[in-house]
Amino acid sequence: MSAVPRSEVPRRNDREGHAVVLVLASAISLQCGAAFAVLLLDRVGPVGAVTLRMVLAAILVLAVVRPRLRGYGRRDLAIGVAFGLTLALMNFCFYSAVARLPLGAAVTLEFLGPLGLAVVTSRRLRDLVWVGLAGLGVVLLSETGFERLNPTGVAFALGAGLCWAGYILLGAQAGRRLSGANALAVALAVASIAIVPAAAFTSGPNLFEPVTLALGLGVAVLSSALPYSMELAALRRIPARTFGVLMSLEPVVAVLVGLLILHQRLTTWQLLAIGLVVVASAGATRSAGGPRRGERDGPAASVPSLPPADPPEAAAGISRRTER
Repeated sequence: MSAVPRSEVPRRNDREGHAVVLVLASAISLQCGAAFAVLLLDRVGPVGAVTLRMVLAAILVLAVVRPRLRGYGRRDLAIGVAFGLTLALMNFCFYSAVARLPLGAAVTLEFLGPLGLAVVTSRRLRDLVWVGLAGLGVVLLSETGFERLNPTGVAFALGAGLCWAGYILLGAQAGRRLSGANALAVALAVASIAIVPAAAFTSGPNLFEPVTLALGLGVAVLSSALPYSMELAALRRIPARTFGVLMSLEPVVAVLVGLLILHQRLTTWQLLAIGLVVVASAGATRSAGGPRRGERDGPAASVPSLPPADPPEAAAGISRRTER
């Protein structure tokens, strides 16, 4: 086995260092998009915010991808439709959660969905340790009683996590059946069509106010275009497992963004709880092997990263969503 030339080591370290910066910048961009979505919620509510997020992201993606759907069967398209509906529901639940909870708490509870899926699909007894850590984190997050957190917000955050797990599984199938770009375009189009009627009823003309549209565009760019581009660039430089572990830091980033932009504060016990969930997520990701490829667009979403074809890896790699 030949040794790696010394001249290659600094280059490799530089590439990996740049990739780490890209992943962290992606997480910051995604959570800033979620913070802007909180501001948007005050103007048009969760349904209106999801509608602007989905429609504007769909326009951007369709303009670039220009999907061709000829040659696909009904079952293929049905998977794409289910993927899109799950995406819309996931975003609605997440935005409904952040309307009632601090951003860091909402993101942490949402992470339980993919974490649980990673553990279930790994079938390793030792992964129960990660379940225990995550469970302890949830108990601490509630500080002995979820009445300290809005119960409805908690329910929506857990619902977003459940949808995220479904997003991973359906995204794996949609990516295989429709190809990644087509699957993403179909999902965004379906999600937009599904939620526009509800938004027209609940928000109406408020959706077209200049400030509202500007906030919506900011959410779409920060939560989709920028994170997606940076994540793809990072995945060319570091192993997927490393990528998945770095993505597990998102709840921490959400806490910082919530503090700096939204002035949301958490107690010491809640910060410890988020730390436990981060450790559990990183551990489950490493144990399951991590995703081979990431995509993300989706809680709160970036242009979704379509999960890998292998379910255990898809679950572990928090490839993200078109959601937020």
